[in-house]
Amino acid sequence: MTILITADGEFVTVAGGEPKVGRKYCLEDATTGTSAQNKAFHALVGEYWKSGAHSYNVANFEQFRDVIKLNLGAGAECYVYATPDGIKKAKTLEEVPEEYREPKYCMVKVKSWSDYTKTERTSAIDKLIAEMHQAGVQTAKFYEILKGMEAT
Repeated sequence: MTILITADGEFVTVAGGEPKVGRKYCLEDATTGTSAQNKAFHALVGEYWKSGAHSYNVANFEQFRDVIKLNLGAGAECYVYATPDGIKKAKTLEEVPEEYREPKYCMVKVKSWSDYTKTERTSAIDKLIAEMHQAGVQTAKFYEILKGMEAT
């Protein structure tokens, strides 16, 4: 359910059912990323990894999650690279001098999921679901996650 606080102690239901008298609710700001988005994204990434249907060349789940955030999510926060003059930062890979783009000199800092906006989270989840469908993920857990997302 989504409610809009209109005055001190007053609200209007925007979506979903009405709150029930005597029941406790935990509120969260619906303008930022929600805990439901957090749960959905991580459950989907975990199921995609377990399914083995992906074609990413990664050694472990943490690398997989970062590649998903880079390719389908908000991408890199910045790039850090080493030169003879010291450690430098760049906002984009294009800003890193070409001779320092090799993995031995340059590494990406992936944007943290907790720093994503609600719009970035929604986009990443939509792209992840689309890619999972395209990759042929058909596990019961995947469909269970999708069904749970429909209910919210």
